[in-house]
Amino acid sequence: MGDQIIMFISQIFNGLKIGSVYSLVALGYTMVYGIIRLINFAHGDFIMVGSYVLMLTIPAIVAFGLPAWVAVIPAILMCVAVGVIVERAAYKPVREKGNSMTALITAIAMSLLLENGSQAIFGADYQTVPTIIQIPTLAIGKLKIDGATIITIVLGVIIMVALQLFVTYTKQGKAMRAVSEDKEASILMGINVNSTITLTFAIGSGLAAVASLMYCVSYPQVSPMMGAMLGLKAFVAAVLGGIGSIPGAMVGGLVIGMVGVHRHHHRRRDHVRVLRRHCVRHPHHRAPGQAVRPDGRTGNREGVTS
Repeated sequence: MGDQIIMFISQIFNGLKIGSVYSLVALGYTMVYGIIRLINFAHGDFIMVGSYVLMLTIPAIVAFGLPAWVAVIPAILMCVAVGVIVERAAYKPVREKGNSMTALITAIAMSLLLENGSQAIFGADYQTVPTIIQIPTLAIGKLKIDGATIITIVLGVIIMVALQLFVTYTKQGKAMRAVSEDKEASILMGINVNSTITLTFAIGSGLAAVASLMYCVSYPQVSPMMGAMLGLKAFVAAVLGGIGSIPGAMVGGLVIGMVGVHRHHHRRRDHVRVLRRHCVRHPHHRAPGQAVRPDGRTGNREGVTS
């Protein structure tokens, strides 16, 4: 295979990796919106909560002789607890007595509360998440695929398929679809609407915790604002796939991941072209690296030698 083909295939796998994370977060957005018609802008920050839990619990779990990925269990529990508390304390009163505008303002307020609260506790700087899992790189000829990429894609597909089966065939999943279709009729059929909404928030928050694990495997850093951009991209993915549609959120996340990776790749190549063109037209200007080493990486400091 040529170098360009290998690069193209590698970018596809990178896009699927980050797209799987976007898909899991987008599922939380689309499930909540499908049930109560609310855009939960705090949902992206649940990834941040899960990442901090991973950072804090991995050393203790490793000290007990368990694999580091077991830390996803306390991360899920914490994210579910935070999601349920946010729903019960903030969204439920607004849902019963407020309107769509107050619900939107409340969602933004919850996002700011989580971000600023974590910043007050952990500080604003990036912190490193301990190594979660080490998987050897898969080599197929010249093509090399990071093991973390394979695990992220496989885990994302399994969870998305399992969620679709849950919503389609289980009693709780059918109740969620019924509440989404007609809340009043669901009450007449004996469905506990409040419990169903709480379950939806719990599942979405748990998915965000798993997404934090998948993200930190490849990008082991955490900061109070990390969930803002992830949440924004996942929201775009949910809208792209048709917000309220679970399969649409899956596809939208993968599409956003693929587009983002290829956009960064082409933009990086464009920057190189611009820099080369500038150096040709203005040879007296130094490139950024030449400020430290004017003769380049392998240049002769004494001058040109034959």
